[in-house]
Amino acid sequence: MPAAKKKPAAYECVLVQTDADGITWVTFNRPEKRNAMNPRLHAEMERIMLDLETDPRTRVIVLTGAGKAWSAGMDLKEYFRETDADAAAQFRSFTSNRHWAWDALTRSRKPTIAMVNGYCFGGAFIPLCACDMVIAAEDAVFGLSEINWGIIPGGIVSKVITDTMMFRHALFYAMTGRTFDGRQAVAMGLANLAFPARKLKAETVRLARELMAKNPTVLAYTKQAVRSVRTMDIEQSYEYLFAKITALGAADKERTRERGMTEFLDRKSFRPGLQAVARPGAGRASSRRKK
Repeated sequence: MPAAKKKPAAYECVLVQTDADGITWVTFNRPEKRNAMNPRLHAEMERIMLDLETDPRTRVIVLTGAGKAWSAGMDLKEYFRETDADAAAQFRSFTSNRHWAWDALTRSRKPTIAMVNGYCFGGAFIPLCACDMVIAAEDAVFGLSEINWGIIPGGIVSKVITDTMMFRHALFYAMTGRTFDGRQAVAMGLANLAFPARKLKAETVRLARELMAKNPTVLAYTKQAVRSVRTMDIEQSYEYLFAKITALGAADKERTRERGMTEFLDRKSFRPGLQAVARPGAGRASSRRKK
């Protein structure tokens, strides 16, 4: 007798939907609070990220927000005030936050995209910077507002913005609390692309499909390599990347490198600078650039 299909879990603060392409949309779902992150949202996201990592249907993960916000950051009442006098609750909430918003996102083997559809403030910069790529609405509003109410960009916000944005911009916006839009986020290196809001989802799907044309093992090793060498010197990078390439050769069951070499050098049927080599059983990936 075939096993019954597992029903998707129901969450209070997050919506999870996987489409036919293999894109899993993870939507912060507290629109009445501008998707501010409370302890329950953190606990749910911790479970969701662990589940998606081993979900065979999920090929790309997209984080977005319901309503007019991506996330307004931490819920000041529920995340801070209500846990200030409860050490156990504070530990659970802070730890869940770290596990999903940094550890799980940065270590995920699957491509992650932040689709920033509106407000993005404070603590939301942590998962934003943890995602592999960021696509923003041109009129999205970003802000490091901590200075305005008496704290510093805490957690690891101060760290991730200086690692991701140009240093002078990170300092400027942290010290003034001013806001900036999606186009400015691209100019400062915080986001990759910005589009009019009406095109945001379609362009996110376009990027997700481009990523899904790649071999998933090669994609995972590539993101791991690029993330890891940021904190290494040249000698360490040489040693690490040689070992990583060797390990990839053993891990890639589709033998992508060998097939790419054969198609390019022998069959003259593949242009590695312009497209992904077709995966076994799949048609030729379409190139975004044409001769």
